[in-house]
Order: sequence, then C-alpha cells, then structure tokens
Amino acid sequence: MADNSSLVGGESLRQINDRVIIVQVLVMIFLCINSLLIMTFFKKECFYTTTRYILFALTLLSDSMILLLTDILLIMTYFGFTMQVGLCIVICFMLYIFYTVTSVTLTAMTLERYVAICMPLRHGELCSTRNTFHCILIIHGLSSVPCIVILSTLFASVSLSFYSQFILCSMEMFLVHKWQDHLMSAINQFYFLIMIITIVFCYVKIMKVAKVASGENKKSTSKGLRTVLLHGFQLVLCLIQLWCPSVESAILQIDLILFIQVKYFNYVIFGLAPRCLSPLIYGLRDEKFFLELKSYTFFSFQKITGFTINNNKCCIIYCRCHYQCY
Repeated sequence: MADNSSLVGGESLRQINDRVIIVQVLVMIFLCINSLLIMTFFKKECFYTTTRYILFALTLLSDSMILLLTDILLIMTYFGFTMQVGLCIVICFMLYIFYTVTSVTLTAMTLERYVAICMPLRHGELCSTRNTFHCILIIHGLSSVPCIVILSTLFASVSLSFYSQFILCSMEMFLVHKWQDHLMSAINQFYFLIMIITIVFCYVKIMKVAKVASGENKKSTSKGLRTVLLHGFQLVLCLIQLWCPSVESAILQIDLILFIQVKYFNYVIFGLAPRCLSPLIYGLRDEKFFLELKSYTFFSFQKITGFTINNNKCCIIYCRCHYQCY
C-alpha cells in the first residue's frame, strides 16, 4: 500500500482540518439531539408502548451508531490511519447493517401510517406492542441478509493472510473482485425497489383516503401524507448511501485525492443529512412528542442550572403532555 502521507497529497493540512472540524460539530449536534429525543422517549409509557414511537427510537439508535462509526472512519481516512483488516471488517459490516436497519425501519414506519389511516379499526390489533417487537426482529433479520451474502463472498475470495494486513478502513476495500461490486449493487437495488414500491403504494392509498376525509379526519390524513413523503425523501438519501461504496471504489482506481473529496461529500450529503430528518419527522412535527420534549427540556434546564422558570408555564406544558399521552 502507498505511503500514508500520499493520502493527503496536494491538499493543505488546513483544508483537511477545517473539513474534519465541520463534521465534528455536526456529529456532536446530531448526537446531542438524538440523545435528548431518546431520553424523552423513555419518559412516558405511551411512547414506548406505541408502534410509531418505538420504530422512531429504533431509527434514532441506529442513526447514532452510524454517526459514531462513520465519524471514526472519516477521521482515520483523512489522517491516513490504518487498522487490521479483521477489525475493519467488523466496523464496516456493523455500519452496513445499521444503514439497512434505518432504511427498512423507515419503510415499516410508512406501513404503520398506512394501517393507521386506511385501516383504523385494525390498527390496534396489527400494531400492538408485541407485534412491534416481532417487527423489529424481522427488520434486523432482513437487514442482516445483504451483509451475510457480501461477507460470504469475501471469505470465499481471499486468503487468510489478507486478514492480517493493515489497511485504510473503508467498505470498498472489501470489493476485491468486480463481480462483488455488481452483487452489492444488485442487492441494494433490489432493496431500493421493494422499499420505494411500498412507499408509493402507501402514499397512493393514503391520498385516496384524504380525498374523502373531512374535518379532523382530513387534517390527520394530510399530516400522514406529508409524513410518508418525508419518509420517502429520507429513504432515498439513505439508499443512495448504500450505493456510495461502489461509486467510491471506481473513483479510487482513478485518483486518490478525488476519492477523499467524493467520500467527504457523500458522507455530508447522504450520511449526515438523512440523520437530521428523523428528529424533524417525529421529534418536532409530532405535537405529542414535541410537548413532552419541551417539558423535559424545561425541567432539566431548571434542575441543572437552578434557574427559575415560570412554574405556571411549566405546569401547563406538563399537563398538556400528560393529557395527550393518556
């Protein structure tokens, strides 16, 4: 492998440091937001016994792991740090599973909205807490299939000496043959097709219900339509991220500096951007969750700083949250 110093080639150290600092700030912000939302999720029983909030919490946990692991790999790439292939395999394929978990969970959340709006009488039965945990097991099972397939092809394609090497860790390093790249693309495209068909199907069905709905029903249905659209947009960004290793692998054969620049761009646009949409969809747009978040933030701030907040205001917020949960 080329000398590690060649990885930063003609780019100035200042430019690299600026990029890394920007990413660190964004990652810390998103991790803090996700942590706050996860703590809010566990504050009320109505959240951790309701399907859409359980799936929301699953995406937050998955996104947080993605942020941590990808940030570590980005720092190592920019500063030319290497690691043993065995450890790199574990990190990369954990990442691959988490990326797929997020995408499949978004699809499951879309189906939950479809059942809630188009099949309201069966929503309680189909989206019970028990069925939700069964759904989570299915999500992780489906997410593990692509990883198992790609790992199997890797183990069959390389010798034992390969695992003792030290490399600059990235997913494209494991695509040792061209057909592995094609196989990964085929699997990602298959998952993409199934998920997009599901999103479109749910959107069309909800839109039909929206046309005949009236009053409060119409307002709820319209909100469901916007939620499905946001899920669709977030899903497209997440699935594009799954294609990035194939693109980066091709660019790596052309120019190493271009590879680092493209990897940074892909990480910010397709790695960080989808992670900020989950808090928006259910953390801020959902009135019930948002009120509890405000209540939790106010009381936590008062407890930590000792600053006195208007008690009447806090009580009103708390009572509204409590009322909406029950």
